[in-house]
Amino acid sequence: MTDFSDTLAADRGQAARSIQAVKPSEIEDWTASLSPRAAAAVAAHPRFGQAGTHVILPGANAEEWQGAVVVPEPPSIWQLASLPGALPAGTYRLEGGDPGDAALGWALGHYQFDRYLSDNEPASARTLLVPSESAALAVQREAEAQALVRDLVNTPAEDMGPVDLEEAALKLGRDCAAQVSVIRGDDLLAENHPTIHAVGRAAAPGREPRLIDLSWGRSGDPKLTIVGKGVCFDSGGLDVKSAAGMRLMKKDMGGAAHALALAQLVMQAALPVRLRLLIPAVENSVSANALRPGDVVKTRAGLSVEIHNTDAEGRLVLCDALALAEEDEPDLIIDYATLTGAARVALGPDLPAMFARSDSTAEALIAAGRNCDDPVWRMPLWEPYQALLKSDIADVANAATTPFAGAVTAALYLARFVDVGRDWVHFDTYAWMPNDKPGRPKGGEALGLRAAFRMIADRYAAQSRSN
Repeated sequence: MTDFSDTLAADRGQAARSIQAVKPSEIEDWTASLSPRAAAAVAAHPRFGQAGTHVILPGANAEEWQGAVVVPEPPSIWQLASLPGALPAGTYRLEGGDPGDAALGWALGHYQFDRYLSDNEPASARTLLVPSESAALAVQREAEAQALVRDLVNTPAEDMGPVDLEEAALKLGRDCAAQVSVIRGDDLLAENHPTIHAVGRAAAPGREPRLIDLSWGRSGDPKLTIVGKGVCFDSGGLDVKSAAGMRLMKKDMGGAAHALALAQLVMQAALPVRLRLLIPAVENSVSANALRPGDVVKTRAGLSVEIHNTDAEGRLVLCDALALAEEDEPDLIIDYATLTGAARVALGPDLPAMFARSDSTAEALIAAGRNCDDPVWRMPLWEPYQALLKSDIADVANAATTPFAGAVTAALYLARFVDVGRDWVHFDTYAWMPNDKPGRPKGGEALGLRAAFRMIADRYAAQSRSN
């Protein structure tokens, strides 16, 4: 994982290069205030004026240069993200002091996934000064959580199977003094997790399906349960995907990656909750014993499910995990899944679809996402569409026979396994950045992670103060 420890430091008045942040509307007046040499450097830049562009401003001698960057209006956490890859190694101070949330973009501008590169020497850090050690630590933790999602999603399925997800959870348990238990293979049937077993049973030996269960916190605190879809590779099963559709399916465990990262943030912050993390980890493979279209599977909740499509497997592994989560009667359940292409058609790659039973929880998530530049978009749990999941021979089908409202019907399927009165949030996220952006290289990406963490932190901190 990228080391973020040297990307930020507390400002104690130490020597540092200055970086000026300039809004597009201020450029003309700002340029007029510069020395002739600095103004000439600005004039020579072919694109200076576009958000994210930067320029080196020369001083009286070669050692007295400063940096300047054009920042967007309104501000963005990514406004400084292009600079670590452009400036020389050293220590920098944003003129005017506190970079605020833009410090996270600076830190993530250092992110590299170099596990498979023969030349993977990490680049020297560019250190940005922030007001305090606590501010630096908080940003570093968010950067590490974002990078954890990226690293797990970027890792090819050969090295990120169910056993590797299990090891990631065990490491998190060791790091945060949490308890982790795992149910594997045919023991899933004995422990009444039939749909997790059904989806993952076709995988090769050593890649058997499993349910990972982490717990942490004090028994008297409010119960928070996080669930993540851990489909480590999705061939589509017997309803096999096309080559193009299968190319990125190493990222189908992106929900589990988000769940691990959110749990990490909760435990590092020592929030006053009783945390449970559930990850059904499987590989949706093709073999003689693979789940078939037309099969009927009994779920943990007792509902029977007719398999209309073996490529709608994520909701199957999630439904047993959600039923298990429901048995604890938690205060809040949040699940993450790379569940439907329909959500991407509706919202594109940058906006995770968010479904919530509680209006107040949805509004708090939207506000948190807006405040930390991690937007989420609420989608409807439109009950009339439950009719689209009708089966002729079972209680419910795992997929609709119409292409309409695919993300909604997937969420409605999951809703059957969570009590109607439960505060439950479902994220249908892409977990991928299709093109390079400052601080966000092409590849795995966390979407809706920081919004959820900040909502949770605000919610339970407020509850703690009121008790």
